[in-house]
Amino acid sequence: MQNRQYNAQQNHKGMIARGSATAPISASATKVLRNTYTLLAMTLVFSAAMAGVSMSMGLSQGASLVCSLGALALIWFVLPRTANSSAGIAVVFAFTGLLGLSLGPSLLYYLQLNNGGQIVMQALGGTGVVFFALSGYVLTTKKDFSFMRGMLVAGLVVVLVAALGSMVAAMFGVEITALSLAISAAIVFLMSGFILYDTSRIVNGGETNYIMATTGLYLNIYNLFLALLYLTGAFSGD
Repeated sequence: MQNRQYNAQQNHKGMIARGSATAPISASATKVLRNTYTLLAMTLVFSAAMAGVSMSMGLSQGASLVCSLGALALIWFVLPRTANSSAGIAVVFAFTGLLGLSLGPSLLYYLQLNNGGQIVMQALGGTGVVFFALSGYVLTTKKDFSFMRGMLVAGLVVVLVAALGSMVAAMFGVEITALSLAISAAIVFLMSGFILYDTSRIVNGGETNYIMATTGLYLNIYNLFLALLYLTGAFSGD
């Protein structure tokens, strides 16, 4: 009799545990998700439009670098002070627009290749598939990926150091193609991990500011697209 009661209690606890794993997302987290994806979609469209403007203007690599540095300055120095106000939305559009402008020369370079349109569309499609698949997985399972934070930060530091080394080597006329490919592949894995991490933070209430959430997801998508664009172009033979 006692054994049956004990088993019943354990089964009841197991049902509760399973239910909590698939518990619905809280109302506050749902609101953050809705606002984040709405703003993210708008900024992606705006960024794409700015990339088109950049290509039509024939923006130089130097101007592209200035736009990238300007976007980084907005993220580091301006956004943290405005993220809790409506001004933060304007800042997000400003930095995504600058990054869109900086993307123009790279897109123009690939589009001028024989199969350039195919390369860009493959990179764009791959980015979309990765983002929607990983985001959908988190939204479905509600799994907490906060444990990945340390690994992702460490990986990001390694990639940054390797990228700086590659840039220094290029300045001296030494271009290591294998290293560049390895860096791009590492960025694909890192950005995929950050998509899981950032989405799970929203779902589980770790991120309550949709402006900051949008910024993180946008940067994940942007860097993922660039890495896939380089890899697709490299393996296409061009």
